[in-house]
Amino acid sequence: MHHFQSEAVDRLFDAVLSLKDREECYNFFEDVCTIKEVQDMSQRLEAACLLARGESYQRISEETGVSAATISRVSRCLNYGSGGYRTVIGRLQKNGKGDGKDGK
Repeated sequence: MHHFQSEAVDRLFDAVLSLKDREECYNFFEDVCTIKEVQDMSQRLEAACLLARGESYQRISEETGVSAATISRVSRCLNYGSGGYRTVIGRLQKNGKGDGKDGK
């Protein structure tokens, strides 16, 4: 069981899963999160994509602006976490969007 699982979190995830396109995602996340929170999440995903490609911490930091501490945390999640990053990265790569360059 996930440590943060609750009815409210289930509802949030159901809401995200109900979004139909990128524009709806922008609208929803703009309402739910601060710009900084969305940017932080996108930088972590970017770091995960680059780590999965074998890039060094230094290169990832230079390319994304993410700190070494954040890259280390992303690396731990990528290698020892619940598999969320790997699932998403695999799907992005399958769709030609997982190259780790600006999330495209």
